[in-house]
Amino acid sequence: MKISYNWLKQFIKTDWTPEQTSELLTDLGLEVEGIETYQSVKGGLEGVVVGKVLTCKKHPNADKLKVTTVDVGGDAPIQIVCGAPNVAAGQKVPVATLGTTLYTEEGEAWTIKKGKIRGEESHGMICAEDELGLGKSHDGILVLDGSIKIGLPVADIFDIENDSVFEIGLTPNRADAMSHYGTARDLKAGLTQKEINLELMTPSVSAFNVENRTLKMDVNVIDKELAPRYCGVTISGIKVSESPDWLKHRLKAIGLSPINNIVDATNYVLHELGQPLHAFDAAKITDSKIEVKTLEKGTKFVTLDGVERELHEEDLMICDGEKPMCIAGVFGGIDSGVTEQTKNIFLESAYFNPVSVRKTAKRHGLNTDASFRFERGIDPNITEYALKRATLLIQELAGGDITSDIVDIYPKKIEDFQVRLSFDNARKIIGEEIPKETIKSILSALDIKVNNVTETGLGLTVPAYRNDVQREADIIEEILRVYGYNNITISEKLNASISSMSRFEDYKIQNTIGNQLAAQGFYEILSNSLTTPNYAALSEQLKEAHNIEMLNPLSNDLSVLRQSLLFSGLEAVSYNSNRKRQDLKLFEFGKTYHNYSEEKAEPKHLTLFATGNQNQDHWNASGNSKSDYFFLKGIVTSVLERLGILRFSEAPIKNDVFSEGISLSLGKTKLVEFGLVTKQVLKHFDISQEVVCADFNWDAILEIVKRNKIVFKAIPKYPEVKRDFALLIDDAVTFESIYKIAKQTEKQLLKNVNLFDVYQGKNLPKGKKSYAVSFILQDEHKTLNDKQIDKIMTKLQTNFEKQLGAELR
Repeated sequence: MKISYNWLKQFIKTDWTPEQTSELLTDLGLEVEGIETYQSVKGGLEGVVVGKVLTCKKHPNADKLKVTTVDVGGDAPIQIVCGAPNVAAGQKVPVATLGTTLYTEEGEAWTIKKGKIRGEESHGMICAEDELGLGKSHDGILVLDGSIKIGLPVADIFDIENDSVFEIGLTPNRADAMSHYGTARDLKAGLTQKEINLELMTPSVSAFNVENRTLKMDVNVIDKELAPRYCGVTISGIKVSESPDWLKHRLKAIGLSPINNIVDATNYVLHELGQPLHAFDAAKITDSKIEVKTLEKGTKFVTLDGVERELHEEDLMICDGEKPMCIAGVFGGIDSGVTEQTKNIFLESAYFNPVSVRKTAKRHGLNTDASFRFERGIDPNITEYALKRATLLIQELAGGDITSDIVDIYPKKIEDFQVRLSFDNARKIIGEEIPKETIKSILSALDIKVNNVTETGLGLTVPAYRNDVQREADIIEEILRVYGYNNITISEKLNASISSMSRFEDYKIQNTIGNQLAAQGFYEILSNSLTTPNYAALSEQLKEAHNIEMLNPLSNDLSVLRQSLLFSGLEAVSYNSNRKRQDLKLFEFGKTYHNYSEEKAEPKHLTLFATGNQNQDHWNASGNSKSDYFFLKGIVTSVLERLGILRFSEAPIKNDVFSEGISLSLGKTKLVEFGLVTKQVLKHFDISQEVVCADFNWDAILEIVKRNKIVFKAIPKYPEVKRDFALLIDDAVTFESIYKIAKQTEKQLLKNVNLFDVYQGKNLPKGKKSYAVSFILQDEHKTLNDKQIDKIMTKLQTNFEKQLGAELR
């Protein structure tokens, strides 16, 4: 939200600097995120002075140029070459001196420099009004009044608006501060706390007077729940034209584009008081009838932006005797707005149900200044006052007469809130005791009425426009923000309780694995849980019937909750690879969502994605390995080992997601599936390179980890022994077979079996291969001797020969 400092000072006459004011507003909870400078003339005409043309002669080398000498109040006149046809001796003119920066209509800067024009020196520029930003005329130079003093800054002659604009990051609950008046109201309370008592001034509406009653509208509010209060009045004989400069400056300063004096007046009051208004061309209102009601679902309506929309049966509409004219509180219609031909208007000021406006705005994807305020809850008791204020402003800008009494349909008054404040509770929550008189002073400054005072607390009435202050805790927050968080003493003593937490807390385990993956070069991603229902068709493992659909989706691509983390991860891979980031290692913790017939489920998963090279290219690297199936298998195994899951079974899988893959299980519990993603799935995401993916059943893994027991063993004092075999075996024999036979042969002393070389080729019989296998032997209680070692190795050799037909090479 943008707040003009000059505009703010119309409500509260403070002499504080914008910086001081912004600090106080931030302390009050209206956080000022930045201060911008607004100038009605960019550059503020700095360096442009009043000069007097002393001489004006024809340029010796150009027919259309003239050489002038101009007195700009310096030690001596300066020479300026000018091409304007109306320049003449004796004129007072605006002169841009050397070094002055001027701006084009598009905002581009250019600087006045000393130069030669057709051989004659020029030491400045005599300006036309468009060159100064004071108008659009370029027919000739701007001639000033002859009585103006030479050398006077031109900025002192013209009404140049210089303003500071606060960018306030307003929280959604502060609907009361969504205007200059609301901000000034908070500022006054903050200044009062600092013992600076200033009057809060509001525009007078005492001049409101009905001149005649020649244009009456028959107003009927059919749906009073959606429109608790509705006001309106007619103004006749107006002249739609351009707004005056002062009004344009106010709107431009806060980022609005002036349109015409009627629309600008309603926008002005909107940002002044926080009350949205809407002006209808009275000639376009059929039967002089206004009806506030809902219409049938599917009714067509064209809004001001030219878009035809289908109405919902809950959309509140402002209609005439035949047709809808406006989506209440959101957006006007294209056929009822004010144009240059408009002579009479019906001006609307209303309070609409916030929930209804919010739903309607979201349904139609409309976010306007009006809906922004209505959906958060405006002041229901300012409606008539704002209507009078806007009516008088329109009369001031466009003329006309008030030609009807104000229609004010307000069948059930929205009451103020009654709240009880306990001094003891305030002290406990704030952390220190604030004097009772200070509390009452703060509440009074916030328009919160103190009804009764006791030793224990206060009985309060909170105005209806503070719909965020309905509980005792809200009152205490109001007291604290005005009193100042910075004024609360920070205790030097810190009390903390020691919580008894298991080391198997879910987040601890997740952080452990996340840190490990990050150390292995993976980056964590967080993708949207909302996705497209079309992904269910990419895998037979997913069913469209299991989708959990959103009630009010923003788009079809975000209309269901995801059933798999695979596709959201592939979206990230596609996005990065299409931007030349092709070496990726990603992981994500997240939930999937399933609508099964008997229940809804949201299991948690960990997914890994790897593609491209494992490492960046390096001058000292002999080669770069790809992030392939075996790379991912190593990462998956390291994750399970870190979690203490050392024993699991493997089973190959092949489906429409993995062209090559493996499933790891512990008993009947599936731990993880991983493999190479099929080309068909990759093609859907426009991915041309191989991607390997792993999907961990994180919920099941957490349950297993919590059951694991950590076993501590002392480090052996005695050395280990390493022996090798070079075994000639059949091609069909796997290392797994060798490993199992070795472990069965020697269960006590054999600590590890490792395959360190494989050879196939020349000098080997057909159908044979050579495995070089190492064996680590160790006795934890004594040193092994050669006799024991030889005995074990002989047993191993014998069993390999009998069971595998192996031969020693």
